Amino acid sequence: MSKRNVLFVASTGGHLNELLQLSSMFNKYNFNLITENTKSNYYLKEKYKNHIYFLIYGTKDHKLSYPWKLLTNCFKSLYLYFKIHPDYIVTTGVHTAGPICCIGKIFGTKIIYIETFANITTKTITGKLLYPISDLFIVQWKSMLELYPNAVYGGWIF
Repeated sequence: MSKRNVLFVASTGGHLNELLQLSSMFNKYNFNLITENTKSNYYLKEKYKNHIYFLIYGTKDHKLSYPWKLLTNCFKSLYLYFKIHPDYIVTTGVHTAGPICCIGKIFGTKIIYIETFANITTKTITGKLLYPISDLFIVQWKSMLELYPNAVYGGWIF
């Protein structure tokens, strides 16, 4: 039986740090990782070699350039989706996750979203967007089950 294709996706920073807590699972699958291209992530090129892809780093704080970067990342996400063709997408979010999860859902990929550890009582924007389309939505705090009643409490991934 061949291994499943699993795509792990997260924006740089805390979301990526959370996702990398799952790195012990990577070799159980035909895995790939997508994050943003920042200097702090260059070490990932050596560590994951042919299994890592980068999107353009963007932040909503840059009101003029962000929409263009997001649009470019949507097209790049479409290209990467068809290149990787994952059976599952596992993500801890933010803007790198939204487009590829929506693309994946359209084409039948299972979506597993892990709501960030940083939120205990409020929903994230990405969580709000991906909750309806996730096949498995995991929260790290029991209090978050009140906000996401169909979620699964998974505990902390740290």
